Amino acid sequence: MVRARRPSAQTLLVVNALAAEPGVWRYGYELGQQVGLKAGSLYPILIRLRDRGLLAASWEDDPTPGRPPRHLYRLTEDGVRWAAEVAAGPAPARAAVRPRLREV
Repeated sequence: MVRARRPSAQTLLVVNALAAEPGVWRYGYELGQQVGLKAGSLYPILIRLRDRGLLAASWEDDPTPGRPPRHLYRLTEDGVRWAAEVAAGPAPARAAVRPRLREV
């Protein structure tokens, strides 16, 4: 798999959280709470990772009565390898922040 660019900081948060326990199925809400992302940021990341074959998604088998079934997520074998490659790669570049000077 060839990647053109380094994943976003938010994607790295999600991948690292999943890679900490790669064999464990995780709920999206739980994952979002852990990494501090809201649904509008988290679920597009999960969908992209699934579409690239790095993440497996499944419906829970036995939902709590009165609740709809929820999606569960975990890294695939390719996802585990990719997470290790990303973790071993160079740190993301950080933009230099320069203070703005005001004319007096």
